[in-house]
Amino acid sequence: MAIEPLAPSARKRAAGKRASRVTIAMVAREAGVSVPTVSKVLNGRDEVGPDTRRRVQDALSSTGYQRRARSEPRKVGLVDFVITELDTGWASELLRGAEQEAYRLGTQLVLTVTHDRQANPRDWLRTLTSRPTDGVVLVGSSTRHVPASRLRTIEAPFVVIDQFGGYEQDIPTIGATNWAGGFAATEHLLELGHRRIGVITGPDDVRCSLERLDGYRAALRRAGLPVDESLVRQGDFYAEGGRRGAAALLDLPEPPTAVFAGSDQQAAGVYEELRVRGLRAPEDLSVIGFDDTDICEWLYPRLTTIRQPLAQMAVLAVRNVLEPAQPAGESLRLELSTSLVVRESTGPLPGKRRRK
Repeated sequence: MAIEPLAPSARKRAAGKRASRVTIAMVAREAGVSVPTVSKVLNGRDEVGPDTRRRVQDALSSTGYQRRARSEPRKVGLVDFVITELDTGWASELLRGAEQEAYRLGTQLVLTVTHDRQANPRDWLRTLTSRPTDGVVLVGSSTRHVPASRLRTIEAPFVVIDQFGGYEQDIPTIGATNWAGGFAATEHLLELGHRRIGVITGPDDVRCSLERLDGYRAALRRAGLPVDESLVRQGDFYAEGGRRGAAALLDLPEPPTAVFAGSDQQAAGVYEELRVRGLRAPEDLSVIGFDDTDICEWLYPRLTTIRQPLAQMAVLAVRNVLEPAQPAGESLRLELSTSLVVRESTGPLPGKRRRK
């Protein structure tokens, strides 16, 4: 049976003296759609066609529908922690920091793994918006996987731990000084006498990878050295990307004497490529990573790296969604400092390299 739209007089009454009592059901009747469809439009869901969305928006306007103001939402004792994967050291560090801070604040942490590397990542946002939460911390996703328009549909306070970068100024984020980290890693190798320094980046479509690469290039230019693009190899922040990059660099007619891997995981991949070739760090190749995760202490030799305070980033994210410190209407934008941690995987330029 067709749904009859409200008569003009009814719309006028709804928009006038009864505007404060307009319901979603009334809006649905006006637009000729179901109540769930109106709810999807209100919550910014993607599965509503453009014509239907326009009809619902027109009905919301003509009826004067207004959501109830939420001056002080009731706490439910849950904070959502959403992360792409759990199979890396940096993920473990972030989760550890988030759990400790949630425990300190008397809140339960709800973990969601989105599996963004798979063909069909989990649509966590749909599940999250269907139930109450006191706050959301999103880790390691990118605008490609979760556009800002979808994040804005989250009604609870949220913060993005900005591993990839690219979100607009109104999206609250916590990140690290990636450019400074890339610069410090390269400068350390230069101070050891290295001049042919390779770099294995992360994906070329994420900001943190590009910032680390820019820091590498800036350090070379400051030392008066040209940037040899044959020494720049793209990785994926995982061990397999590090091994592929190391193989390509070591196969060059004139291989580098040092490599800046864009993550500790990639540095582990460089170690593996050295092992199968019968080479060693730092005697044959100095290696430096980025993150300072637990793997740095377990690799042999122990890995020199750039530390980003991952656990502290997660602590601040959880604390901010539960106890926001910034003034109302202002988005949190934080960058925590990175620092060089020197261990045994880097050394002075060798007088003579062993070849393959």
